Amino acid sequence: MDAFFDPGSVAVLGASNDPSKWGFWLSAGALTGAHRRSVHLINSRAASIQGQPTFAHLSELPEVPELLVISIPGPAVSAAVDEALAAGVRAFLIISARVPNAAELAERIVAAGARLIGPNSLGLVDSANELLLAWGHFTPGSLAVVTQSGQLGTEIATLSARSGLGISRFASIGGQSDVRAAEILRSLVDDPDTAQVVIYLESFTGGSALVQAMQALRAAGKPTMILTTGSSNAGARMAKSHTGSLTSAIDTVDAACRAAGAIRLSTPGEVVELAGFFASSWLPAARRVAVISDSGGQGAIAADTAEGFGLSVEVLDPATAEKAAVHLPEAGGIDNPIDLDGAGEKDLSVYSSLVDVLLADETIDAVVLSGYFGCYGEDIPELLEAELAEVERLGNIVSGHRKPLIVHSMSADSQAVAGLWERGIPSYASIEAAMRVLARAGFYASHSGRITETHDLSGTITPWGAGYTAARDAMAAAGVPVPAAVTLGRGDDLAEAIAAAELTPPFALKAGWLAHKTEVGGIVLGLEDTSAVARAHADMVARLGEGEYVLEEMDTRDGVVEILVGGRQDENFGPIVMVGAGGTETELYGDTWLELAPVSHTEALEMISRLTCYRLLTGWRGRPAADLDGLAEVIVAVSRLIASNNEIAEIEINPVRVAASGALAVDALVVTDTETSKE
Repeated sequence: MDAFFDPGSVAVLGASNDPSKWGFWLSAGALTGAHRRSVHLINSRAASIQGQPTFAHLSELPEVPELLVISIPGPAVSAAVDEALAAGVRAFLIISARVPNAAELAERIVAAGARLIGPNSLGLVDSANELLLAWGHFTPGSLAVVTQSGQLGTEIATLSARSGLGISRFASIGGQSDVRAAEILRSLVDDPDTAQVVIYLESFTGGSALVQAMQALRAAGKPTMILTTGSSNAGARMAKSHTGSLTSAIDTVDAACRAAGAIRLSTPGEVVELAGFFASSWLPAARRVAVISDSGGQGAIAADTAEGFGLSVEVLDPATAEKAAVHLPEAGGIDNPIDLDGAGEKDLSVYSSLVDVLLADETIDAVVLSGYFGCYGEDIPELLEAELAEVERLGNIVSGHRKPLIVHSMSADSQAVAGLWERGIPSYASIEAAMRVLARAGFYASHSGRITETHDLSGTITPWGAGYTAARDAMAAAGVPVPAAVTLGRGDDLAEAIAAAELTPPFALKAGWLAHKTEVGGIVLGLEDTSAVARAHADMVARLGEGEYVLEEMDTRDGVVEILVGGRQDENFGPIVMVGAGGTETELYGDTWLELAPVSHTEALEMISRLTCYRLLTGWRGRPAADLDGLAEVIVAVSRLIASNNEIAEIEINPVRVAASGALAVDALVVTDTETSKE
């Protein structure tokens, strides 16, 4: 990536003196690094641009530029690239939009041994290397921005500058026709000037490489934040299984973030909020928060907001409450939140004294100070010196305890607020922002990326058959418990088949070739004897036609919870596994959780715990607790199947019936790549 972020020479094709054109900004930006690298401006109509002599054609340059920046009308780009390749150029940044046959152009560049960022890029910036090849101004800093939308990336850079963070690198990658986001991310792992990274992507082609790059950034201690619009469910609408139809693109991106130890955010503003925290504060060990406020109302709202973001505002330990009461002698009682009730106006040091007490408590992971602090010196100049001294004391206390203190101040930009940031204490103008940042920092701290068990994924289960029998066989071979059953073929004697299989009633009869049996009457339950089986079979054949019918022993255990376990191949991130509330109301509940596959037993248990129906599995209202380990093993088995090289496109067990005595898969669907390709 050095040719893009620290080239020895740069040429700008399409340089201009007109500030309304890209060529002007690219030329001006390139010239800011002219003391570091040679800069050549190409324009056949102007003798000089911004005081720099120009060249009429690429062929007139005194050297082959290491990086050629192209900002000319799209239809002219192809010929310019061919000329540059012939001259020996090996790195292209194409700003031009509406380039005809862009994919073919990229193929020609790569085939020649060259690299390309663009077309339709909004440029590159590397602050440390004094490279500025973009529109506008970029403040140097520690945040790297990798984006498919140049304009959105510029917004992030602008907000970052206003917040005091600044930009280390900026890369607008356009359509990723050659250089992709993952490659740029990998280059940031060892970049000494990048402390954290934000990515905006509209497509996740090559998602596995992205996950690996983000894992490397996390291992390097560089938080990675993702913005995306990937909420389209077009692929889900095409899926044959509930697993496919109930998982969205966003669900999968979130799973990828968890695997990578990254975090997905919603807006550029949220990115800068969290980046400010990462740049200044300690991470919380967990989600237990103590709140100090200047009024009961603000404290109550802070507590409600915290719990709305999944934080815990617990009753103070009695010993801690007793220590806090020393500093609030007029308080009737100390609770969490702590209401100062005017104590701050009497003695500003009460803030640092209470923060010190609370951060010393091992059951408290973070403190939020909400209200007037930060306004004293702004409103009463005589108190400015005392308030700034209190800011310094707070900074020393936070540094000593190595825990986060976040301030919600009614002032957005006072000297005290600026001082808080300088001393590693993030300050926000709203309690919503403060709690949102703390919750997300806690999520980031507790999701450091997955270390998945090593599995042998080389085995292929073949030959694949069609229908429920083949799916049952696949489940059984993978170690998933299934009920005893027999397949009934055309002309079989039902009594003999049942006797030979040694099945015990009651029975379930299923039309084995149907993916979703209940909707069309393809399943009959509670058949008590052979006569009942014969009548049900005759009725099904009359309604549904000849085919593979499967007769199973019914699961009659008490206290059963029905769960769906499935997997599918995601077009970007590869194999994923899902668990959710199962049965015929699966779509109604929409209670699901997914991860990239394969998963370990521990990870499978974590997936189960994320479900709303988890309470049913752990003994809801006196019912016996289900076998969570047995269910976890089913999830693990399905995750290994979908991650193996066995042509499975989708796989689903619905339901897995889970009781205290174990898990049993009573219906299954397998869709192979071969079946999908026929449609």
